[in-house]
Amino acid sequence: MLDTALRTGAQQLTSSGVFFLPAAELAGRLEIDGHAWHRFRAHWDDLAPDNYAAELGVVRQRRYGQYSFADGAATPVPIGAFVQPERSNPLYIGTDRDFEPLTEKFMADPLLGELLTLLAGFADALDTVSSWTVKVHPFRVIAPADSHGKPTPEGLHRDGVTLVASLLIGRRNALGGESFVLDMNGHRLLTAMLAEPGALLMGDDRRTLHGVSPIYSLDGSAPAVRDVLVITFAR
Repeated sequence: MLDTALRTGAQQLTSSGVFFLPAAELAGRLEIDGHAWHRFRAHWDDLAPDNYAAELGVVRQRRYGQYSFADGAATPVPIGAFVQPERSNPLYIGTDRDFEPLTEKFMADPLLGELLTLLAGFADALDTVSSWTVKVHPFRVIAPADSHGKPTPEGLHRDGVTLVASLLIGRRNALGGESFVLDMNGHRLLTAMLAEPGALLMGDDRRTLHGVSPIYSLDGSAPAVRDVLVITFAR
């Protein structure tokens, strides 16, 4: 159940197709302290290589989990292969991709459960369903010191779901990585630099496209790193 302030955000999501929640507001809503955030972001040091992205020359790490969300509760379900529907990601339509599952520590982290509950409130504002299929994707994109990294190598795309949410976990030595959301006619609805850990961007994936610009090393002496959590809700 969303409080009054977040219901206003849900109305914006419903009307415009996009909503940005600053990091300070998310921390306040979920009462995230420094210890909880440090514990949560440590999971990004235990991701696995994304071999499918490597085929495109992209250095990316990730894991994958799936839940059923109904009656206010998230229940883990077996993941199997990750498949995106037609008319969504142009790189992987019809391609089964197998990723390493979320670790038990990640799945047991209280902050993940709180995020799923919060996002379910926004998904419910977009559609009425008895049960949501929720997919959880922690990502780390790495740009070599002398090149760039692509958070979205597919470019502008849809995920074939109802709600798509991107939560910035952290950035190190990184320039770029600007997020943008467009309507289906190509008109830009929102551009946001997710610069502060905890910044949350949500979109109605049924009627928007989204993407992220490349990242680059800030000082050229070490790689750039961008950690993000992507969560989707589908009927």
